[in-house]
Amino acid sequence: MTDTPKQDRVLIFDTTLRDGEQSPGATMTHDEKLEIAAMLDEMGVDIIEAGFPIASEGDFEAVRDIAKLSKNAVICGLSRANFADIDRAWEAVQHSARPRIHTFIGTSPLHRDITKLTQDEMAERIEATVTHARNLCDNVQWSPMDATRTEHDYLCRVVEIAIKAGATTINIPDTVGYTAPRESAQLIRMLLERVPGADEIVFATHCHNDLGMATANALAAVEAGARQIECTINGLGERAGNTALEEVVMALKVRNDIMPYTTGIDTTKIMGLSRKVATVSGFPVQYNKAIVGKNAFAHESGIHQDGVLKNAETFEIMRPADIGLNATNLVMGKHSGRAALRAKMKELGYDLADNQLKDVFVRFKALADRKKEVYDDDLVALMRDSSSDAEHDRIQVKFLRVICGTEAPQSADLILSVDGTEHQVTAQGDGPVDAAFNAIKALFPHHARLQLYQVHAVTEGTDAQATVSVRLEEDGKIVTGQSSDTDTVVASAKAYVNALNRLLVRREKTKPEGDLQSA
Repeated sequence: MTDTPKQDRVLIFDTTLRDGEQSPGATMTHDEKLEIAAMLDEMGVDIIEAGFPIASEGDFEAVRDIAKLSKNAVICGLSRANFADIDRAWEAVQHSARPRIHTFIGTSPLHRDITKLTQDEMAERIEATVTHARNLCDNVQWSPMDATRTEHDYLCRVVEIAIKAGATTINIPDTVGYTAPRESAQLIRMLLERVPGADEIVFATHCHNDLGMATANALAAVEAGARQIECTINGLGERAGNTALEEVVMALKVRNDIMPYTTGIDTTKIMGLSRKVATVSGFPVQYNKAIVGKNAFAHESGIHQDGVLKNAETFEIMRPADIGLNATNLVMGKHSGRAALRAKMKELGYDLADNQLKDVFVRFKALADRKKEVYDDDLVALMRDSSSDAEHDRIQVKFLRVICGTEAPQSADLILSVDGTEHQVTAQGDGPVDAAFNAIKALFPHHARLQLYQVHAVTEGTDAQATVSVRLEEDGKIVTGQSSDTDTVVASAKAYVNALNRLLVRREKTKPEGDLQSA
């Protein structure tokens, strides 16, 4: 493959709504998926993998509606290597102005053993299914799942078959995060050199982060000739996650001197999307996460602070504004008006419609009455609660009062609204949070097991809001709930209820027969 200006353009393929949502507990609602897709489209993502249409009716409807609403991006649906999956994917994505079908099959010896297919039988299936997909759609992507552990001779053989059958993009997944940067580059170079027709299609890289090398592996593949990176916001994904969109995009931007490749991403949209995905997925971003972590632009040591004050470039290789991060943290208070709140929220990446502003303003005023100073992080937490669409939740906390003493047990008086009907109970527990959770279980009996209970302060001070994360598991279904409040016990109860509401959504989802594991 020769260097031309066209090949210097790297396509960004975002799979937050598909591979990202496969993270245990990261289920998103239909409206949340549509909102994230719209933000990705506006950001300049080239291809949005909107879901796995055959996985459930909910997945199908989300992909279909995203396809109808998309303005610029290619909308892609995932399918296994069978006609039913491919037909269902096409049924969903055909509504897009720029549809794509993405079909895959596991090609490594381990995966061939699972499918009970010989090399020849698998090759025949690949040819038949890619041909079928291409007869439906001009834009077809094919992935040999676990490509990095597939024999090179066989990988070359099946990639050639897929190209001849009509695949326009060949994705090379490091499905289990096993490879290293040097191997990632060598694999792409090997395919480009050995496979006939390889220079006529786009090679993509899809890396998982099990060994912490997803971003490095993706960038190494690009240097070797790949021109599409598959990634997710915040690196969301199964196990240790996927290549993080914000990392590869900013790496290409900041180190353009050694990696002369461009993307179509408006990087000022990164922070808003990061916050949105963290909110709806229930997966908070670790403080020291590259690019979007809370500490990514924080400087505590004296020499660093002095240097940044004199010249930001001393210790900052990129500006906070480059990713849409407000450099200031102006304090809001109870005297701040609606216009000031709208402007502040826009700075934080939230462009509120009138109805949203009205709801957030009411919450903001209530918070300002309880807190002397309301900081940016407080407002982000406020948006997290506002975006949960609590008024449409089947279960809602209406009243909670906890009686504490120096001796156990503690007691909690709780009123829950369940499907529009209010129920009241008093329960005891080993501490106020345990009492509140026992009260919720009494009013809404369930068998979900509490896997995680985590509290962290949003800002400093004794009046700081607490953000509580709760993870529940029921029959293999894992959900995460979050809520924030200046009262930790109230935040805990609301987070638990938020998780239960997500569990109810998960219960409605059904899986098809067969293995839904994907690249």
